[in-house]
Amino acid sequence: MPMLSRGKHRNPSKGACFMEFASYLAGERWSDHPSCTHPLLAGLARLVNDHTSDAARPHLAELIPSVIGLTGDDPRLDARIALCSARAALPVVAHERQLAMAVSILSAEHVLAELEGRPAGDLDERSRQALAQVPDATRWAYTFGRGVRVSPKGFRRYAAPNTVQLAVRGIAQACVPDPDPLLRDLLADTIDDCWGLLRPAAEPAPVAVDPARWVDACRLTGKSA
Repeated sequence: MPMLSRGKHRNPSKGACFMEFASYLAGERWSDHPSCTHPLLAGLARLVNDHTSDAARPHLAELIPSVIGLTGDDPRLDARIALCSARAALPVVAHERQLAMAVSILSAEHVLAELEGRPAGDLDERSRQALAQVPDATRWAYTFGRGVRVSPKGFRRYAAPNTVQLAVRGIAQACVPDPDPLLRDLLADTIDDCWGLLRPAAEPAPVAVDPARWVDACRLTGKSA
């Protein structure tokens, strides 16, 4: 039975990647770049899909409905997606990538502080905990970033997508017994964080998914409806 796979396909009966199924469930044109999902989050989902093993990829299917409708122009979304990616990768990636991830955490936090009117250097507790696990990389990142100003526009255009790519590839290549659960948790946690930003006072809005399409998607991915 076909399942979530790598590459691009034009027909759901031939297998599909995560975002192509999202476009199908959302009733959009079959595409791995649907308008129903924030572009950087969709990019993260594609990377996680492509770097997950064939055996574990069907376990991503239950996350597909949660990215439908998760989009918007809030510039904090890009920073939050990059921040989630860097925090997840930092403890497990190789040393040279730890340096990049530590810099990304500090840069994303700087951008978020500026956008939210918070003092510079104000870090989320989750970022503090992640950085505390790699003190050498953290010291280097603070030294590297001293005097460097990161604009929200520049971070959104360049740093955020680069951070997401490095984080996913770093996790996939990390010296851990099984990177698949780490990749899935990264995507799930990022989705939750983005919903929390868009709807901080309520649960995420119900996703309008055609029941017949969802049953079909479950059949194709080998998941139970």
